[in-house]
Amino acid sequence: MAAIDDQDLDPALRPLVEAFPPIDLSCETLAGFRTALTEMSVMPEGSTHTDVPIEVLTIPGGGAAAQTLRCLLYRPVQRTSAGALLHVHGGGFVMGTPEMDAARNIEVARATGCTILSVDYRLAPEHPHPAGLEDCHAALVWLAAQAQSLGLPPGRIGVIGESAGGGLAAALALLVRDRHSLALACQVLIYPMLVPPGQSIDAAVRDTRTGRYIWTRTSNSYAWSAYLSGAAVDRATVAGLAVDVAGLPPAFLAVGELDLFVHDNLAYVGRLLVAGCPVEAHLYPGAIHGFDRMVEAPVSLRYTRELVAFIQRHLG
Repeated sequence: MAAIDDQDLDPALRPLVEAFPPIDLSCETLAGFRTALTEMSVMPEGSTHTDVPIEVLTIPGGGAAAQTLRCLLYRPVQRTSAGALLHVHGGGFVMGTPEMDAARNIEVARATGCTILSVDYRLAPEHPHPAGLEDCHAALVWLAAQAQSLGLPPGRIGVIGESAGGGLAAALALLVRDRHSLALACQVLIYPMLVPPGQSIDAAVRDTRTGRYIWTRTSNSYAWSAYLSGAAVDRATVAGLAVDVAGLPPAFLAVGELDLFVHDNLAYVGRLLVAGCPVEAHLYPGAIHGFDRMVEAPVSLRYTRELVAFIQRHLG
């Protein structure tokens, strides 16, 4: 890892780098990282978010999805005419739970008035692709079916995810288009994990400034190998490899300049634009993977304002 006084790094993000050294995932280290991430994923005290209560749900899956799916439902008490988001957590497809993003989902629900359903999808390598994607699809279909009972306006459902969750959200937008499951109002892709390493721009032209902080090339290689499990890649369900990206909902994409995924993310933005998909793209100078975890950093505050404004425009 480069020294944390690297001139490229936003100084406000240095405490994040100090607190979270680079993750080097492997078969041997995965269990330990899973345990550590679970231990860090502490749900906020209920008294701090009485305006956005959280309900733990078990919803039906079935078909290619798990038989039942555990989800967290965030419903602002002061419900407006805002719509809903299916949230997909990050963790490289191999770790993580909905609880890890509880604080952020509370703030998004509070700021936008949106209902949020966060799905606990199956993880690789125990459940390789497309298990997690099918779980997300089942949760999204359930959310659409419950729209009336949840008091949601028709046609105002979007998807949102970070990192691997962003990759799954992008793939989900493609899947519902191809299956005609529902019409999404928007897709929110936060430094999404879109392309396997072998097909990445990084494989052809390595940017030495990227992949040094938090999420490394070593972890990325392991995570994709666990997720795809040696099977032939279905290009239609790996967003960055999809042949056709036309007919997708408006997209918001945010990524840091020093993120390992930056070049693939910007390439995907270009493809969406060429295909006629409305896109709001944000590239944050000096920002790294997971930069928004440093919630009070100026770059994170700017990102949050832009994220909320996009959601309000499309779901409010």
